[in-house]
Amino acid sequence: MQKLMMQALSLAMGLALAGAAWAEAPKAWNETGGEKDEAMVLTPDLENGMDVYEVCAACHLTEGWGTEEGTFPQLAGQHRNVLIKQLADIRALNRDNPTMYPFALPASIGDAQALADVTAYIETLPMDPDNGVGPGDKLERGKKLYDDNCVECHGENGRGDPAKYYPRIEGQHYNYMLRQFEWIRDGKRRNANPDMVKQIKGFSDDDMIAVIDYASRLKPPKEDLAPSKDWLNPDFD
Repeated sequence: MQKLMMQALSLAMGLALAGAAWAEAPKAWNETGGEKDEAMVLTPDLENGMDVYEVCAACHLTEGWGTEEGTFPQLAGQHRNVLIKQLADIRALNRDNPTMYPFALPASIGDAQALADVTAYIETLPMDPDNGVGPGDKLERGKKLYDDNCVECHGENGRGDPAKYYPRIEGQHYNYMLRQFEWIRDGKRRNANPDMVKQIKGFSDDDMIAVIDYASRLKPPKEDLAPSKDWLNPDFD
């Protein structure tokens, strides 16, 4: 009991310090140096990555599929480079995520080697074959907006570009993408790519809903998907 109380106190202190630091932290998209660059060149240990992922699974589920209502994104199958960057940004206070921050700290999951390990493991997980999608009533408009504004970075099928840290958005939950898109458009996500901020700043709420609805229906190739919605990660049986 005493150990649990100490852990809770430590997390609370971490959140308080993070809140103060986030208020002063500079905006940053892709600064060189630090844990991101270090983790990128380390050889990942998938067995340790699985062990580290137990911390993540409490929210993102053992399958890495997150939740359709959008609180937690699907991580399974995401590009390792993208995952490393986002974890490093959260730890460096370049991305505001107070819910995740305590669980991303070195005290919770380890150093740069742990980042290399857990992201490599997550990338191997098969994706949710039935991710959450939008209302489906403005798909033609959404496709045009996607083709005109998103294809250059995320690709025709939403595959992204790991070399440039563009995330894989195919198969991602509609509600999660909608929230992130809104935060990026409205300047609430400090580590957003400035090119994307400029690209979507003129989007109305209806535009946003239409394009994200369309994007949520971009399906990963069959070989990247779990065989069914009932699939369970055997590593956590």
